[in-house]
Amino acid sequence: MTVFRAAVFRTRRVLPGFGLSLGYTVFYLSLIVLLPFVALFLKSATLGGERFWAAVAEPRAVAAYKLSFLSALGAALVDAVFGLLVAWVLVRYRFWGREIVNALVDLPFALPTAVAGIALTALYAENGWIGKLFKPFGVKIAYTPLGIAVALVFIGLPFVVRTVQPVLEALEQEIEEAAATLGAYRWETFRRVILPALKPALLTGFALAFARGVGEYGSVVFISGNLPFKTEIAPVLIMMKAEQYDYAGAAAVGTVMLLISFVILILINLLQGRASRRTAQG
Repeated sequence: MTVFRAAVFRTRRVLPGFGLSLGYTVFYLSLIVLLPFVALFLKSATLGGERFWAAVAEPRAVAAYKLSFLSALGAALVDAVFGLLVAWVLVRYRFWGREIVNALVDLPFALPTAVAGIALTALYAENGWIGKLFKPFGVKIAYTPLGIAVALVFIGLPFVVRTVQPVLEALEQEIEEAAATLGAYRWETFRRVILPALKPALLTGFALAFARGVGEYGSVVFISGNLPFKTEIAPVLIMMKAEQYDYAGAAAVGTVMLLISFVILILINLLQGRASRRTAQG
């Protein structure tokens, strides 16, 4: 037995050891991720404390923060609900055109964001195919915060579907049948059996959709109208400052967006880890 264990430990692994792998990982993340963030902080630091605070705390910037994060949060919640529904239909049912629907889910990934913004604006404007249906009820979608939410739902849906779908495929239907045999109703089976197993993946998809929504620019810039204090999101404000050669001010607003997003994503990851541990223990 001792000889066998020694032979196992001496077996060469396909991938390099922990030290070398960790070194490549840290180097890659530092070069691609960390270095641009450091440059962002250094650029915003050139303003000094007083000018930095004036740039990030002006009423226009605060309104842009609120609109960006609230719109991204609302869109991610909608994507979590309907992304789960779409993934469920694609995994549990076989129907004509299923492959086409499955391909359509990935369309927001492949479609340039500017093209998506133009298409959504044409659809949801007051004279558009969908917008004119809501016009008699006094509901305006394009050039309003609602239009921003629609664009963010569009670009965030694939993140939830593609995150939840593999977990649903691996979830054995015998578990649901056993719950039904024990007298559980459909909603009770979903709430106590299926949802706990899907919760970590659902939180991951929610986090990805939220993160994409916070930083989205191309699909929103057309449908929002970019009205200060009304439909101007933070990425648009950053772009406008950059076009005015106020690079330090743009970096300052970007730094605030980065810090807030980082804190929110850390909290979501903590919830995801907690849900994963509960699933493993249950």
